[in-house]
Amino acid sequence: MGTTDFQAVLQALRQRQLTFDEVAALQALLATAMQGDQCFSLIEAAAGRPSCPRCTCRRCHRSGAANGLQRYRCTACGRTFNALTGTPLARLRLRDRWLGYLTCLLESTTVRAAAKRVEVAPSTSFRWRHRFIAGVRRERRPKLSNIVEADETYLLESQKGSRHLTRPARKRGGKAHRRGLSKEFDCILVARDRSRVTHDFVTGHGPVSAAQLRAHLLPVLAPDILLISDAAKAYQAFAREAGLTHEVVNVRAGIRARGAIHIQNVNGWHSRFKGWLHRFHGVASRYLANYTGWCRVLDAASPATPSDWLRIGVAPGKYSPGCQ
Repeated sequence: MGTTDFQAVLQALRQRQLTFDEVAALQALLATAMQGDQCFSLIEAAAGRPSCPRCTCRRCHRSGAANGLQRYRCTACGRTFNALTGTPLARLRLRDRWLGYLTCLLESTTVRAAAKRVEVAPSTSFRWRHRFIAGVRRERRPKLSNIVEADETYLLESQKGSRHLTRPARKRGGKAHRRGLSKEFDCILVARDRSRVTHDFVTGHGPVSAAQLRAHLLPVLAPDILLISDAAKAYQAFAREAGLTHEVVNVRAGIRARGAIHIQNVNGWHSRFKGWLHRFHGVASRYLANYTGWCRVLDAASPATPSDWLRIGVAPGKYSPGCQ
């Protein structure tokens, strides 16, 4: 809109007595426009001068703009891209509503309620949920240090939303066919140190093994840590192979703690996670890692604002669509 057209619209508004509903609609329109500009500014600031997502070349020059974002052209391979290319947020539309939707994520709003609030389709709300969560899951977290508690919790495997089930359907979630732990359960491994740094992993079906602990847990442990776990043999084998100092809490024997030797912090995280997850009435196993990551973000209160979440989501880093 040109300056002349804007002045004409402004003059027409001055001559008209607006109703309360019209004023509210105009305020909402202006707020949306301001959020869109703020969103574009945050994206450009967080990405900085991006390198080419195809060949990682830093020699790129400006090449016009599209959909409110600066485009760049790589001098090495000729590829054009913008600040969102190669991130979980690439190709998503309606960017003027992103900050409002991120507020819904920070409030743990359900898919349909969030869709209604920001006025998008439920399918769009679902897609945005997992793309934004995938963005914060890329953030590099500090390694676990000093005293580290590790324990796993289990949820019944779910194929919710799948068009091709690999087993007979269960009514309202159902129950496992076997007593105790089996391959019917998804294993969620959580490790947490006394400074509240938390790492979570969905290791697969059934009880955790020493090989899974080595693959997931070993890369996030700082040297010279004290590992505390329950009496499961997998932890003992893992600690022995990795050369870690290891203390065991025999929970089955009724021993909850021996002074500072306990796993109450990680078990408290398990409890908060399951209580928080209940509002979604069951989640599919293929999305479970996103929900553990979402809960970890909320539990740590970082990012604490929609702007912080957006900055982390568009920050340079590797992204694979398979992690959604």
